[in-house]
Amino acid sequence: MALSSLILALTLTLLASTLTAAGPCDIYDAAGTPCVAAHSVTRPLYTSYAGDLYTVMRNSDSAVLGIGVTSSGVADVGAQDRFCGTTGCIINRIVDQSPRGNHLDLAPPGGAARHPDKGCNASALSITLGGQRVYGAYFEAGMGYRIENTTGVAVKDEPETIYAVFGGRHYNGGCCFDYGNAETNALDTGAGSMEAVYFGNSSGWGHGQGEGPWIMADLENGLWGGSAKAGVVPSMDADFVTAMIKGDSGNHWAIKGGDAAAAGLKTLYDGVRPDGYAPMKKQGSIILGIGGDNSDWAVGTFLEGLMTQGFSTDAADAAVQADIAAAQYGK
Repeated sequence: MALSSLILALTLTLLASTLTAAGPCDIYDAAGTPCVAAHSVTRPLYTSYAGDLYTVMRNSDSAVLGIGVTSSGVADVGAQDRFCGTTGCIINRIVDQSPRGNHLDLAPPGGAARHPDKGCNASALSITLGGQRVYGAYFEAGMGYRIENTTGVAVKDEPETIYAVFGGRHYNGGCCFDYGNAETNALDTGAGSMEAVYFGNSSGWGHGQGEGPWIMADLENGLWGGSAKAGVVPSMDADFVTAMIKGDSGNHWAIKGGDAAAAGLKTLYDGVRPDGYAPMKKQGSIILGIGGDNSDWAVGTFLEGLMTQGFSTDAADAAVQADIAAAQYGK
């Protein structure tokens, strides 16, 4: 066995022994790269988390209800159904499960789309998670979430890891179905202002191999699947996709991805940043479903995601992917 493989195996064994039934943020916390944002509409990302996953606003009277976790460990969609009834609801907040309190609310106007964004229909997409019914956050054009003033999120050239689980069949070429680090003023402030994971088949700002969809990084003024506009990342073909962007300090970053139902996570790119993107100029806001300047023409499905403080280890990434697969999206 190669030394690197042996180190990975030993580290995974250590994580498993110390984090029985651990969630993604438990794993990253134990590995020294703690979560500074943890968003999910389906399940807790810490084993000890017992608060709300998101809140819904009823269309008929604007009343709000927090959606917590059932004894089975998934979102309490039964409570949501009873509250929303036949009038329906939108998701008006996705709660940050981390201690940082970086909750995602409806996005304000920005430089591209100069109107406030709408919230997702809270019951538009019903899926199963480990045999339990949950709802995904199903985005159409004009929908998006944001927090501009955060705590703990990477700024400038500080390192971070970002992952999201997306629906693999719901996407388009509009800009931009992102989750991650963006500008604090909803304006395009130039290359390197962002570091967000993107999923879709937009090709005008960069593309991967084949017809898409691709996991790429929105680094502002470009979608990158490597160090060149014609990226090396492959097209993805899965019902649910784990998409990961890792931004190191210095001129180094990586893309990982895979089928969220399988234990393996592949390194799709690992190398230098594109020309003009080192050092990074990250600003530390968080977006979901939109670009940094509130470009809100993309569609997509968000299930869970997080952001860490620091550049995570390969062993921790592998353990997190194993946890995602064990959650059994779509089963």
